[in-house]
Amino acid sequence: MKRLFRSAGYAALVATPSALLVRTLLAPATAPVAELWVGGGLLFVGAVTVGIEQERVFDGIVEWEFDAADVADVVAIVIAAGITYALSVHAGLGPVVSSALVGLGAGLWLPEVDTAAYCGSFVGMVSPTVFPSVTPVLVAGLLAGVAFVAARGTFTGVGGRLGTLALFGCLTAGVVTGVDYAPSTTLPWTSIVFVVPVTVVGAVATVVASTRFGLGPVVASALVGIVAGVSLPAVLPTLGSVLASAAYCSSFVGMSSTERLETEASVGLAGVLCGVVFVAVAPAFAGAGGKLGTTAFVACLTGVGATELSTTREVFAR
Repeated sequence: MKRLFRSAGYAALVATPSALLVRTLLAPATAPVAELWVGGGLLFVGAVTVGIEQERVFDGIVEWEFDAADVADVVAIVIAAGITYALSVHAGLGPVVSSALVGLGAGLWLPEVDTAAYCGSFVGMVSPTVFPSVTPVLVAGLLAGVAFVAARGTFTGVGGRLGTLALFGCLTAGVVTGVDYAPSTTLPWTSIVFVVPVTVVGAVATVVASTRFGLGPVVASALVGIVAGVSLPAVLPTLGSVLASAAYCSSFVGMSSTERLETEASVGLAGVLCGVVFVAVAPAFAGAGGKLGTTAFVACLTGVGATELSTTREVFAR
Protein backbone atom coordinates (compact mmCIF):
# COMPACT_ATOMS: atom_id res chain seq x y z
CA MET A 1 0.00 0.00 0.00
CA LYS A 2 2.86 2.36 0.85
CA ARG A 3 4.47 1.65 -2.52
CA LEU A 4 1.18 2.31 -4.32
CA PHE A 5 0.67 5.63 -2.52
CA ARG A 6 4.25 6.69 -3.18
CA SER A 7 3.84 5.67 -6.82
CA ALA A 8 0.85 8.00 -7.10
CA GLY A 9 2.89 10.94 -5.77
CA TYR A 10 5.77 10.14 -8.09
CA ALA A 11 3.36 9.87 -11.03
CA ALA A 12 1.86 13.27 -10.23
CA LEU A 13 5.28 14.90 -10.36
CA VAL A 14 6.17 13.16 -13.62
CA ALA A 15 2.87 13.44 -15.49
CA THR A 16 2.21 17.12 -14.73
CA PRO A 17 5.30 18.66 -16.37
CA SER A 18 4.98 16.15 -19.21
CA ALA A 19 1.39 17.31 -19.78
CA LEU A 20 2.55 20.94 -19.83
CA LEU A 21 5.19 20.23 -22.48
CA VAL A 22 2.90 18.08 -24.60
CA ARG A 23 0.15 20.69 -24.37
CA THR A 24 2.68 23.29 -25.48
CA LEU A 25 3.47 21.32 -28.61
CA LEU A 26 -0.19 20.64 -29.38
CA ALA A 27 -1.65 24.05 -28.45
CA PRO A 28 -0.88 25.95 -31.68
CA ALA A 29 -2.32 24.71 -34.96
CA THR A 30 1.25 24.49 -36.24
CA ALA A 31 3.93 24.59 -33.56
CA PRO A 32 6.95 26.76 -34.40
CA VAL A 33 10.20 24.91 -34.99
CA ALA A 34 11.71 26.52 -31.88
CA GLU A 35 8.95 25.14 -29.66
CA LEU A 36 9.40 21.66 -31.15
CA TRP A 37 13.13 21.72 -30.42
CA VAL A 38 12.69 23.13 -26.92
CA GLY A 39 9.85 20.79 -25.97
CA GLY A 40 11.49 17.69 -27.43
CA GLY A 41 14.86 18.45 -25.88
CA LEU A 42 13.39 19.10 -22.44
CA LEU A 43 11.37 15.88 -22.56
CA PHE A 44 14.50 13.90 -23.41
CA VAL A 45 16.90 15.41 -20.87
CA GLY A 46 14.26 15.58 -18.14
CA ALA A 47 13.55 11.89 -18.68
CA VAL A 48 17.07 11.13 -17.47
CA THR A 49 16.32 12.75 -14.12
CA VAL A 50 12.95 11.03 -13.91
CA GLY A 51 14.55 7.64 -14.41
CA ILE A 52 17.24 8.25 -11.81
CA GLU A 53 14.70 9.58 -9.31
CA GLN A 54 12.55 6.50 -9.79
CA GLU A 55 15.37 4.29 -8.51
CA ARG A 56 15.96 6.57 -5.52
CA VAL A 57 12.28 6.70 -4.57
CA PHE A 58 11.34 3.06 -4.84
CA ASP A 59 14.61 1.62 -3.60
CA GLY A 60 14.41 3.80 -0.49
CA ILE A 61 10.79 3.50 0.64
CA VAL A 62 10.68 3.57 4.43
CA GLU A 63 7.98 2.80 6.91
CA TRP A 64 5.43 5.58 6.80
CA GLU A 65 2.01 6.17 8.31
CA PHE A 66 -0.44 8.99 7.63
CA ASP A 67 -0.25 11.15 10.77
CA ALA A 68 -1.32 14.49 12.23
CA ALA A 69 1.48 16.34 10.47
CA ASP A 70 0.17 15.13 7.11
CA VAL A 71 -3.33 16.28 8.01
CA ALA A 72 -1.94 19.69 8.98
CA ASP A 73 -0.18 19.97 5.61
CA VAL A 74 -3.32 19.14 3.66
CA VAL A 75 -5.37 21.63 5.69
CA ALA A 76 -2.70 24.32 5.20
CA ILE A 77 -2.73 23.79 1.44
CA VAL A 78 -6.51 24.06 1.20
CA ILE A 79 -6.70 27.17 3.40
CA ALA A 80 -3.78 28.87 1.63
CA ALA A 81 -5.39 28.18 -1.74
CA GLY A 82 -8.63 29.84 -0.66
CA ILE A 83 -6.92 32.86 0.91
CA THR A 84 -4.70 33.42 -2.14
CA TYR A 85 -7.65 33.21 -4.51
CA ALA A 86 -9.60 35.71 -2.40
CA LEU A 87 -6.68 38.14 -2.30
CA SER A 88 -6.00 37.78 -6.00
CA VAL A 89 -9.56 37.94 -7.35
CA HIS A 90 -11.68 39.71 -4.75
CA ALA A 91 -9.07 42.02 -3.21
CA GLY A 92 -7.59 42.73 -6.63
CA LEU A 93 -3.96 42.12 -5.67
CA GLY A 94 -3.31 39.77 -8.57
CA PRO A 95 -1.93 36.22 -8.42
CA VAL A 96 1.80 36.97 -8.00
CA VAL A 97 1.54 39.40 -5.08
CA SER A 98 -1.23 37.39 -3.40
CA SER A 99 0.69 34.12 -3.52
CA ALA A 100 3.90 35.81 -2.37
CA LEU A 101 2.12 37.46 0.57
CA VAL A 102 0.64 34.15 1.71
CA GLY A 103 4.05 32.48 1.35
CA LEU A 104 5.77 35.25 3.28
CA GLY A 105 3.22 35.08 6.08
CA ALA A 106 3.52 31.32 6.33
CA GLY A 107 7.30 31.46 6.23
CA LEU A 108 7.49 34.01 9.03
CA TRP A 109 4.71 32.86 11.34
CA LEU A 110 3.86 29.26 10.44
CA PRO A 111 7.20 27.57 9.77
CA GLU A 112 5.79 24.11 10.57
CA VAL A 113 3.54 24.25 7.51
CA ASP A 114 5.16 26.97 5.42
CA THR A 115 6.10 24.64 2.56
CA ALA A 116 2.59 23.21 2.38
CA ALA A 117 0.98 26.64 2.60
CA TYR A 118 3.23 27.94 -0.17
CA CYS A 119 2.11 25.01 -2.33
CA GLY A 120 -1.50 25.93 -1.61
CA SER A 121 -0.88 29.54 -2.56
CA PHE A 122 0.09 28.39 -6.05
CA VAL A 123 -3.25 26.63 -6.39
CA GLY A 124 -4.94 29.91 -5.46
CA MET A 125 -3.18 31.72 -8.32
CA VAL A 126 -5.68 30.13 -10.70
CA SER A 127 -7.57 32.57 -12.90
CA PRO A 128 -11.29 33.20 -12.27
CA THR A 129 -11.84 32.37 -15.94
CA VAL A 130 -10.74 28.84 -15.06
CA PHE A 131 -12.38 28.52 -11.64
CA PRO A 132 -15.05 31.26 -11.29
CA SER A 133 -15.69 30.51 -7.60
CA VAL A 134 -13.69 29.43 -4.59
CA THR A 135 -15.29 25.96 -4.35
CA PRO A 136 -13.30 24.33 -7.19
CA VAL A 137 -10.20 26.10 -5.85
CA LEU A 138 -10.65 24.34 -2.52
CA VAL A 139 -11.19 21.02 -4.32
CA ALA A 140 -7.99 21.61 -6.28
CA GLY A 141 -6.24 22.43 -3.00
CA LEU A 142 -7.43 19.18 -1.46
CA LEU A 143 -6.19 17.18 -4.44
CA ALA A 144 -2.87 19.00 -4.36
CA GLY A 145 -2.67 18.29 -0.62
CA VAL A 146 -3.11 14.56 -1.09
CA ALA A 147 -0.47 14.62 -3.84
CA PHE A 148 1.82 16.65 -1.55
CA VAL A 149 1.69 13.95 1.11
CA ALA A 150 2.01 11.11 -1.41
CA ALA A 151 5.02 12.74 -3.06
CA ARG A 152 6.92 13.31 0.18
CA GLY A 153 10.56 12.36 -0.39
CA THR A 154 10.18 12.47 -4.18
CA PHE A 155 12.25 14.97 -6.18
CA THR A 156 13.18 16.59 -2.88
CA GLY A 157 15.15 19.79 -3.37
CA VAL A 158 14.18 20.30 -7.00
CA GLY A 159 12.89 23.83 -7.52
CA GLY A 160 9.30 24.14 -8.73
CA ARG A 161 8.17 20.91 -7.10
CA LEU A 162 5.48 22.67 -5.04
CA GLY A 163 4.04 24.42 -8.07
CA THR A 164 3.96 21.14 -9.97
CA LEU A 165 1.83 19.59 -7.23
CA ALA A 166 -0.40 22.67 -7.35
CA LEU A 167 -0.85 22.37 -11.11
CA PHE A 168 -1.66 18.69 -10.65
CA GLY A 169 -4.45 19.66 -8.26
CA CYS A 170 -5.80 22.31 -10.64
CA LEU A 171 -5.70 20.08 -13.71
CA THR A 172 -7.31 17.18 -11.85
CA ALA A 173 -10.05 19.42 -10.45
CA GLY A 174 -10.45 20.88 -13.94
CA VAL A 175 -11.18 17.43 -15.32
CA VAL A 176 -13.91 16.97 -12.72
CA THR A 177 -15.46 20.38 -13.39
CA GLY A 178 -15.02 20.24 -17.17
CA VAL A 179 -12.61 23.15 -17.59
CA ASP A 180 -11.55 23.90 -21.14
CA TYR A 181 -8.16 25.61 -21.30
CA ALA A 182 -8.17 27.83 -24.34
CA PRO A 183 -4.73 28.77 -25.72
CA SER A 184 -3.53 32.14 -24.49
CA THR A 185 -1.60 34.71 -26.46
CA THR A 186 1.74 33.26 -27.48
CA LEU A 187 4.76 35.24 -26.33
CA PRO A 188 7.06 36.14 -29.24
CA TRP A 189 10.48 34.53 -29.03
CA THR A 190 11.99 38.01 -29.22
CA SER A 191 10.67 38.59 -25.68
CA ILE A 192 13.44 36.29 -24.44
CA VAL A 193 15.69 39.34 -24.59
CA PHE A 194 13.68 40.79 -21.69
CA VAL A 195 12.52 37.60 -19.96
CA VAL A 196 15.81 35.74 -19.57
CA PRO A 197 17.70 38.48 -17.71
CA VAL A 198 14.77 38.75 -15.31
CA THR A 199 14.63 34.99 -14.71
CA VAL A 200 18.37 34.83 -14.09
CA VAL A 201 18.22 37.66 -11.56
CA GLY A 202 15.13 36.18 -9.88
CA ALA A 203 16.69 32.73 -9.51
CA VAL A 204 20.06 33.96 -8.22
CA ALA A 205 18.52 36.56 -5.90
CA THR A 206 16.38 33.85 -4.32
CA VAL A 207 19.21 31.40 -3.70
CA VAL A 208 21.43 34.17 -2.31
CA ALA A 209 18.70 35.40 0.05
CA SER A 210 17.88 31.84 1.05
CA THR A 211 21.39 30.56 1.73
CA ARG A 212 23.72 33.49 2.31
CA PHE A 213 21.25 35.58 4.28
CA GLY A 214 19.62 32.61 5.96
CA LEU A 215 16.04 33.50 5.04
CA GLY A 216 15.16 30.03 3.81
CA PRO A 217 13.65 29.14 0.42
CA VAL A 218 10.02 30.05 1.13
CA VAL A 219 10.65 33.53 2.53
CA ALA A 220 13.34 34.28 -0.07
CA SER A 221 11.10 33.29 -2.98
CA ALA A 222 8.14 35.19 -1.53
CA LEU A 223 10.20 38.38 -1.16
CA VAL A 224 11.30 38.17 -4.79
CA GLY A 225 7.65 37.71 -5.79
CA ILE A 226 6.50 40.74 -3.79
CA VAL A 227 9.26 43.01 -5.10
CA ALA A 228 8.74 41.92 -8.70
CA GLY A 229 4.95 41.90 -8.47
CA VAL A 230 4.80 45.43 -7.10
CA SER A 231 7.66 47.16 -8.93
CA LEU A 232 7.77 45.75 -12.45
CA PRO A 233 4.15 46.50 -13.47
CA ALA A 234 4.55 50.02 -12.06
CA VAL A 235 7.81 50.69 -13.90
CA LEU A 236 6.93 48.88 -17.12
CA PRO A 237 3.16 49.14 -17.69
CA THR A 238 3.23 47.22 -20.99
CA LEU A 239 5.46 44.25 -20.19
CA GLY A 240 5.69 44.54 -16.42
CA SER A 241 3.09 41.96 -15.46
CA VAL A 242 4.67 39.36 -17.75
CA LEU A 243 8.13 40.06 -16.33
CA ALA A 244 6.77 39.93 -12.78
CA SER A 245 5.41 36.45 -13.49
CA ALA A 246 8.74 35.46 -15.02
CA ALA A 247 10.66 36.71 -11.98
CA TYR A 248 8.35 34.87 -9.59
CA CYS A 249 8.63 31.75 -11.74
CA SER A 250 12.42 31.82 -11.59
CA SER A 251 12.39 32.35 -7.82
CA PHE A 252 11.24 28.74 -7.58
CA VAL A 253 14.42 27.70 -9.40
CA GLY A 254 16.32 29.47 -6.63
CA MET A 255 14.52 27.34 -4.05
CA SER A 256 16.50 24.29 -5.24
CA SER A 257 18.79 22.64 -2.70
CA THR A 258 22.55 22.59 -3.14
CA GLU A 259 22.34 18.82 -3.58
CA ARG A 260 20.40 19.45 -6.81
CA LEU A 261 21.95 22.66 -8.10
CA GLU A 262 25.30 22.93 -6.37
CA THR A 263 26.38 26.50 -7.11
CA GLU A 264 24.87 29.90 -7.74
CA ALA A 265 26.24 29.64 -11.28
CA SER A 266 24.24 26.46 -11.88
CA VAL A 267 21.16 28.19 -10.49
CA GLY A 268 21.79 31.06 -12.90
CA LEU A 269 22.05 28.66 -15.84
CA ALA A 270 18.79 27.01 -14.75
CA GLY A 271 17.36 30.54 -14.62
CA VAL A 272 18.29 31.01 -18.29
CA LEU A 273 16.52 27.78 -19.17
CA CYS A 274 13.55 28.83 -17.04
CA GLY A 275 13.17 31.96 -19.15
CA VAL A 276 13.22 29.94 -22.36
CA VAL A 277 10.64 27.49 -21.02
CA PHE A 278 8.51 30.37 -19.72
CA VAL A 279 8.20 31.75 -23.25
CA ALA A 280 7.73 28.33 -24.84
CA VAL A 281 4.87 27.15 -22.60
CA ALA A 282 2.95 30.45 -22.63
CA PRO A 283 0.03 29.07 -24.70
CA ALA A 284 -0.52 25.97 -22.53
CA PHE A 285 -3.00 25.70 -19.64
CA ALA A 286 -3.59 29.44 -19.52
CA GLY A 287 -4.66 30.63 -16.08
CA ALA A 288 -4.00 27.37 -14.26
CA GLY A 289 -2.54 27.63 -10.77
CA GLY A 290 0.92 26.12 -10.40
CA LYS A 291 1.96 26.65 -14.02
CA LEU A 292 4.83 28.94 -13.04
CA GLY A 293 6.17 26.40 -10.58
CA THR A 294 5.91 23.61 -13.13
CA THR A 295 7.85 25.76 -15.59
CA ALA A 296 10.61 26.11 -13.00
CA PHE A 297 10.43 22.38 -12.26
CA VAL A 298 10.97 21.57 -15.94
CA ALA A 299 13.99 23.87 -16.04
CA CYS A 300 15.46 22.35 -12.87
CA LEU A 301 14.84 18.76 -13.99
CA THR A 302 16.60 19.54 -17.24
CA GLY A 303 19.53 21.12 -15.43
CA VAL A 304 19.88 18.14 -13.11
CA GLY A 305 19.43 15.72 -16.03
CA ALA A 306 22.10 17.49 -18.07
CA THR A 307 24.50 17.10 -15.15
CA GLU A 308 23.69 13.40 -14.87
CA LEU A 309 24.20 12.93 -18.62
CA SER A 310 27.54 14.69 -18.41
CA THR A 311 28.61 12.55 -15.48
CA THR A 312 27.55 9.36 -17.25
CA ARG A 313 29.44 10.35 -20.39
CA GLU A 314 32.60 10.99 -18.36
CA VAL A 315 32.31 7.57 -16.72
CA PHE A 316 32.03 5.78 -20.07
CA ALA A 317 34.86 7.87 -21.51
CA ARG A 318 37.31 6.53 -18.94
